[in-house]
This record gives sequence, C-alpha cells and structure tokens, in this order.
Amino acid sequence: MQIEPIRAFEDNYIWAIRQGGHVALVDPGEAAPVLKFLEATGDQLCAILVTHRHGDHIGGIAELVARHPVPVFGPALEAAEVVTHPLADEDHVALPELGVDLTVIGVPGHTLGHIAFYSAGLLFCGDTLFGAGCGRVFEGTLEQMHASLAKLAALPLDTQVYCAHEYTQSCLRFAQVVEPDNAAIATRSSDVARLRSAGKPSVPSTLAEELATNPFLRWDAPAVIAAATARLGHVPANRAATFAAIRLWRDTL
Repeated sequence: MQIEPIRAFEDNYIWAIRQGGHVALVDPGEAAPVLKFLEATGDQLCAILVTHRHGDHIGGIAELVARHPVPVFGPALEAAEVVTHPLADEDHVALPELGVDLTVIGVPGHTLGHIAFYSAGLLFCGDTLFGAGCGRVFEGTLEQMHASLAKLAALPLDTQVYCAHEYTQSCLRFAQVVEPDNAAIATRSSDVARLRSAGKPSVPSTLAEELATNPFLRWDAPAVIAAATARLGHVPANRAATFAAIRLWRDTL
C-alpha cells in the first residue's frame, strides 16, 4: 500500500491511499488536482474519507462523485451534503479494494463533529493535529480539544501522522518560543527546513516525534508548564489548563 499527497490550494494535502490500482482519498477539498492524479496514475477511485466539514476539505467531493460515484465516509454530525456513510466515534470503515480497515476516532474541538481515521499505525487526523501544532478551536471547547488530542497521543508511538496542511515550519517556530531549550525541536526545525527547501512535504511525522516536539501534546513537560504559568500568572490547575494556555497564546500570533 502507498500513501501519497496530492497538493491542493496553497498548503492542503489530499491524501491518496493506493493499492492495486484502487485509491481512496482523504479530504479532497479540490477536484482538479485529484482528477489530474487519477488520469496520471490510472487508479480507480473507490472511496472518499472526510474528517470535517470545512470547504477546503470537502469542496471537491461533489464534482468527484459526479464523475466517479463512490461512497463518502464522514462525520455523522456534519458535512451531510456530501457524506453518504455517516460515522461516529469507534465506528469502523472497511475498504476491501485496499485491504484496509479503519477505526473512527471522534476528535471534536476544531469542529464539533470532527473525526479521525486510524489503521495499523496510520492516522489521518484532518485539522486536529498538525506537524508540531494543532488546529484552532473554532466550534468546540479547549477542554474538548485537549481530550481529543489526548486520544491521539495514546496511540502507538510509531503511528504515522497524516495531517491535512503544510504548517510544520510555522508551528515549529512557535514551539521554539514555548520551549527554547528543547533540542528535539531545534533538530526537527533544521530537518523540516531542508525538506521544504527541496520542495518536499514535512509530513507525515510519527507520533513519537510529535510527543517530543509538539507543545500541544507536551502538557506534562516542565518547560511547557512553566510557559503556561508565565502566560496565566499562576500554575495551571491541570493538563487541560496547560494546553488551553498554550493554545490561546498561539491564537495571538
């Protein structure tokens, strides 16, 4: 099985899960680059997976299914205009053409209905978790977002994290402000700079890498707690409060 990025808009990735001439897409916000990809590869579209309702994730679906009628698996709480197979936390999706079974993880916060898809060390997390960052909390609460990220943080360390945007460089700049003495962040920043200068994606990352460098998963790290304390003027009451202080800080930058 191969997983390839299809670039869309300025910084979106539509993930193509390929096997034996079949392909499933994750969050095709734009149809044109997908149609070009299908023409180039000759792959047959077999399914579309949707993490949440924002236009840059679902905007291409109507045109794609008009040309290639396939099931669209997505959140039960949103994107009803395109989703044909609504899903909730702990549901399962079988893609027999690819030999893949996916578990649905409910991750509200960025939107109330946001879901992620997990299978055998692969995580398609939409806008919940980014390389060294996380999505803004538009609809849910900060506590919900923390709980959602905690679910993802509990997955196996070798999990490959396929997020939907190329935000890693800017996220790492913020991570260095939060933890200026974190050597893992400095190393990752250099590695990402090399990848981007060569025109290569900075993702997927591994969950282990995120736990070492992503301030939004490092609510137990003394340096992150200290940074949150400085922002709040007092020690955070718990992990969720530490996360909230860092997320609100990021919103100002």
